[in-house]
Amino acid sequence: MKQMRLRYAGACRVCGASLPTGTEAIYESETRTVRCLECATEAAETMSSDLEPRCDEPSSSESGMAGSSARREYERRKAKDEEKLREKWGRFGGLAVALSDERPSTKSWDRGAIGEERLGARLDALAADGLAVLHDWRIPGSKANIDHIAITRGGIWVIDAKRYKGRPELKIEGGIFRPRAEKLLVGRRDCTKLVDGVLKQVDVVRDLVGDVPVTGALCFIEADWPLVRGAFSTRGIHVLWPKRLAKVLVEETAGDVEVAEMRESVAARFKSA
Repeated sequence: MKQMRLRYAGACRVCGASLPTGTEAIYESETRTVRCLECATEAAETMSSDLEPRCDEPSSSESGMAGSSARREYERRKAKDEEKLREKWGRFGGLAVALSDERPSTKSWDRGAIGEERLGARLDALAADGLAVLHDWRIPGSKANIDHIAITRGGIWVIDAKRYKGRPELKIEGGIFRPRAEKLLVGRRDCTKLVDGVLKQVDVVRDLVGDVPVTGALCFIEADWPLVRGAFSTRGIHVLWPKRLAKVLVEETAGDVEVAEMRESVAARFKSA
């Protein structure tokens, strides 16, 4: 990591703040992302205060690293794309890599990783005695993963983070003479399959924890949410934005779930992705 004056405009990977060209920021060469100086300072202060290990708090490795599997997949695809360019252009391969845009299918993994990292940072800031968070845990017997798991006194939340453009909305079709069907749209894009995915994740967690309430959520980062209202549910899955999700989790104080004990139980049943 190094502090530098940005040659290109970007956005802080933690808070999402816009960083115009010429702004002083921290460049992270390993992930090729940037952080604003304020977030970098906060991270340094947190690290300094946590140098002495405390047995009553889980380490970051135990909680998982938000967006880590998506970040690794992005780096793998990026390296593979660059290798193909170098093979194709021979001694001009380096120039071809420098002048070529990333493939959309590769870049989408980078966007997804940044979205998970941002939401993970917000959720980590909420962690307290009554709320625990786990990130990027692999579903047993599968290559798929769960982005975030939040444990409150009221139950467990399975959270899927998406960094999509457009306005999320619920479209209801059918009615009196036809079967009712609910569709999740983001802009003009039919994203109903995302709801199916979260429902499957909820079922996996529910099978592992038994009678503890399990709730699913789709959290859209950077979506075009309206100024008033906007959040909704479809087939039992909450669709909302990071600030709204944080508010819901913090307010879920009623219940008899032993948060620390449940966190250990859930972590024991999953492997970090």
